[in-house]
Amino acid sequence: MFTLHYVNNNGHVIEHFIDIVHVSNTTALSLKTAIDELYSRDNLCVPKLRGQGYDGTNNKQGEFNSLKTLILKENPCAYYIHCFAHQPQLVLVVVAKKYIQITSRFSLVTSVVNT
Repeated sequence: MFTLHYVNNNGHVIEHFIDIVHVSNTTALSLKTAIDELYSRDNLCVPKLRGQGYDGTNNKQGEFNSLKTLILKENPCAYYIHCFAHQPQLVLVVVAKKYIQITSRFSLVTSVVNT
């Protein structure tokens, strides 16, 4: 999931949902490629990026060859912040796997969003 946060001319923080991108491979390089494609499509550029936030997996936040590192090589001003919102999402996934009604609701929402 990609969101864009910025400060407008009035000093207000604005958040825009950009897209949900499915990736079949979650290596740092494949995630970086997905980001580059999304940025290219939406006319954004990594050199203007000032922050990046991910869950705590090594492929995203590790010190060597992680997504964070790949982006920091391209833009040292893109500071990394751990995304704590991912933890409740993980809980929700576990609960959804145990309760079919919740899984059905997610399937319904996904089908509505994708149409």
